[in-house]
Amino acid sequence: MKITVLPGDGIGPEVTAEAVRVLRAVAAIHDHEFEFVERPIGGIAIKQTGSPLPSLTLDTCLAGDAVLLGAVGAPEYDSQPPNLRPEAGLLLLRRALGGFANLRPAISYDAIESASPLRSEIARGADILIVRELLGGLYFGEPRGFFSSNGESAARNTMVYSVAEIERVARIAFEAALKRRRKVTSVDKANVLETSQLWRQTVSRVALDYPEVTLDHLYVDACAMHLIMTPLRFDVILTENLFGDILSDEAAAITGSLGMLPSATIGGAVGLYEPVHGSAPDIAGRGQANPFGAIASAAMMLRYTGHLEQEAEEIEEAIRVVLKAGYRTPDIGGEGTRHIAKTSEIGQLVCDAVDELADMRHDYHAV
Repeated sequence: MKITVLPGDGIGPEVTAEAVRVLRAVAAIHDHEFEFVERPIGGIAIKQTGSPLPSLTLDTCLAGDAVLLGAVGAPEYDSQPPNLRPEAGLLLLRRALGGFANLRPAISYDAIESASPLRSEIARGADILIVRELLGGLYFGEPRGFFSSNGESAARNTMVYSVAEIERVARIAFEAALKRRRKVTSVDKANVLETSQLWRQTVSRVALDYPEVTLDHLYVDACAMHLIMTPLRFDVILTENLFGDILSDEAAAITGSLGMLPSATIGGAVGLYEPVHGSAPDIAGRGQANPFGAIASAAMMLRYTGHLEQEAEEIEEAIRVVLKAGYRTPDIGGEGTRHIAKTSEIGQLVCDAVDELADMRHDYHAV
């Protein structure tokens, strides 16, 4: 695989470095060839080129097989026009790559259940996959922008969805459910929004093609409550862009930290893989960043772009091994902590665990 690495801003370079380290370890163990090309995006790209998504960065991404992104966002650009903010680069990249389905797992790890603000008996065993539509809704709908109304400043955003947009992301969710516990919860606001009414109608029709999968519907406000009160009721959550953005961040409460959450954006010509967390400029450069989300994103890259299921599972199991051994970053420290480790230490520990797991698998097959 040819992988474009976009470290980005804040803690992005720190966490992507560890994800790349783990990918290199996997390549060495399994005799794969991964080529890494690094390019700027976000605030650092504005500083270097004046654009949050330079043409060379975009061209390199489109020429590769997958993109591994760290984080974008820098406070010094908050007062700039929207097109000159770091986040604009990420939105442009998503649209250019064409990935319309964003997959965000939220897992309760036994070893760090005390890091969650939820009581252990509520969150224990939760394993949720949020499938978020990524190229429609309020983030991309037109018309949008600022205007004058009756002499006052006003602003508008437009939520638009077509049947085709809803259907294609719904099929991603149902296909994912077939490999899990065979339940899809579709989230909308159909009691208020016409787009949600179309969403519910379309998802219900698609569900007829998947009789093995149970479908239920929830309003977004009810879903937000149940994510906290009864997370075990969920398997796959399917929802539109804005709702998915909010709910997937809320789901971090199940795991205990945004730093634990990976994501994959699929459906386009090139897959985009990134941790859910932001750039966290307040801890950048201190070695305190949690790289587990970035490393788990690399595992998702192996699964969805590389079709290397075994290698993806080895990374995911290595994360569990490291957590079970008591190694933590500050955001997930607490009960069961043996050592508060630096970002680079976690990366090396995961590499070591991947190596040991591969040896165990080899010995098992040899027997």
